Amino acid sequence: MENANVTNAPSKPEIDVKKIRTPIMIGLILGMLLACIDGTVVGTSIPTIIEDLGGAEIYTWLITIYLLAETITTPIAGKMSDIYGRKPVFLLGMILFLGGSIFAGFSQNMEGLIIGRAVQGLGGGMLIPVAMATVADLYTPQERGKMQGILGAIFAIASAIGPFIGGVIVDNASWHWVFFVNIPIGILAIAFTAIKFPKTHAESNAKIDYLGMGALSAFLALLIMVVTFGGGTYPWGSFEIIGMSIAAIIFLGLFIYIETRVEEPLVPLRLFRNRTFTAGSIGLLVMALGLFGILSYIAIYLQEYVGLSATNSGATLIPLTIGMTITSVGSGFLLKKTGYMPWLIVGPPVSALGLYLISTLGMGSPQSDASLYLIIAGLGMGCVMSNFIVAAQNITPRRDMGVMTSTMSLFRSIGGTVGAAIIGTLINNRIAIELQQNIPADVYNVVPHTTGILDGLKEIVALFPQYPTLELDIMYSYGQSLSYAFVICAIIVLCTIIASLLVKRVPLKTDEEYEQLNLEAEQAHEEEVARKREREIQKHNKHKDNGSI
Repeated sequence: MENANVTNAPSKPEIDVKKIRTPIMIGLILGMLLACIDGTVVGTSIPTIIEDLGGAEIYTWLITIYLLAETITTPIAGKMSDIYGRKPVFLLGMILFLGGSIFAGFSQNMEGLIIGRAVQGLGGGMLIPVAMATVADLYTPQERGKMQGILGAIFAIASAIGPFIGGVIVDNASWHWVFFVNIPIGILAIAFTAIKFPKTHAESNAKIDYLGMGALSAFLALLIMVVTFGGGTYPWGSFEIIGMSIAAIIFLGLFIYIETRVEEPLVPLRLFRNRTFTAGSIGLLVMALGLFGILSYIAIYLQEYVGLSATNSGATLIPLTIGMTITSVGSGFLLKKTGYMPWLIVGPPVSALGLYLISTLGMGSPQSDASLYLIIAGLGMGCVMSNFIVAAQNITPRRDMGVMTSTMSLFRSIGGTVGAAIIGTLINNRIAIELQQNIPADVYNVVPHTTGILDGLKEIVALFPQYPTLELDIMYSYGQSLSYAFVICAIIVLCTIIASLLVKRVPLKTDEEYEQLNLEAEQAHEEEVARKREREIQKHNKHKDNGSI
């Protein structure tokens, strides 16, 4: 328990962690709550912000820059917390997050606001993985399930209520308070963690993998920009998108090369030899690819196609989070009896069923059906998201806990980001097919073949009064395009079960078994470092001998 015993040594902690872990977790949860909410809170505030500050041509960076900064920071924060301890990394993350919030709140132009969001993202990327890794420090393998389940539920709920909170603040106060409201909560989070977290000391011989950080950051930045701007700002086949894609692949290859050479890699590639870690990372990526990819389309689907009111459609993520909370928290409390495998196997088919049922909704379907189907999707999601991490933490030594947890979180973030881009492309491609099948040829030839057709729907209908059902036909085409995407998402989510079946069935370890795992890992690490140094000495002597000749 790295933070509890001050060092990374495998000896048992001198501090009674049971007396301090509750206030520590309160502080970490508050920080994680802020980071999750701020990932989505700005969306409903954007129209008001543009009206006040202008900058309509660059407003999309308010969301993109936060996501970009958060994604880049996540794996780096995990490794840094393994070296320097969870407390300083978490506190640095909170300071950056609050500093970014203050800067954003006082911004007088769009450029300043974007800078503030970038700083927020840098801090937010430190908070979530450190909170998840700290669970492994403070709780035994048999106790971690319930805490990871609670964190998983908070992640889902906070992400879902972000737009609602942003809307309430904008409707009742200035948009500046979307950022200022973070300050008192952040101060509380700092107070809890600063007071109760034991002091930590950095490893005196720690070597920082700066080259790995640079290569990974470049890869992630290019990846996020490709999936954000591809198919929208730039066509997928454009020089810009192809160029950034090639550059991303080059930096990924460079990162892998660097990680095989450095003494203390940012992401130890040996982690991927662990079947449970690799399967869990892939499982999180695939699950997020299918589930998070549709979240931004559910509300408009229910409003424009099914016919729900704006208020009711805007609240559609609530049933999803209810379902996820039930199984995320429930599985955590039952994990000691059931183990994690039953949940990992049941979750993907249940989520896939919920997504498929959503695709069957039609014009005029009752809201109760939509709520029920979303609850089903959430039930399956809650079975899986935290338990992949619990399974990996059960067999990961303490010295790798931070980087392991942050790497799995990174895979989940990439899955959600890439999923949104893929689903958007699927919908736009499908709507062209649906429109061709459902509207007259003379209309099809002059209307946009993307979801943008809804923006000028009234004008289009007015141009063709000879087709009285045209509006209905276009809405039907739009709805069928989203239904098609939901079916594809259901298939993607169902594929997660392959990763679930590849996870090793390892019983949750006792304290003694986990300490033995830590001891063996430390010995293996020391032996590996000694071998690398011996190879470096031999290489140096060889060059020296060649030079003397």
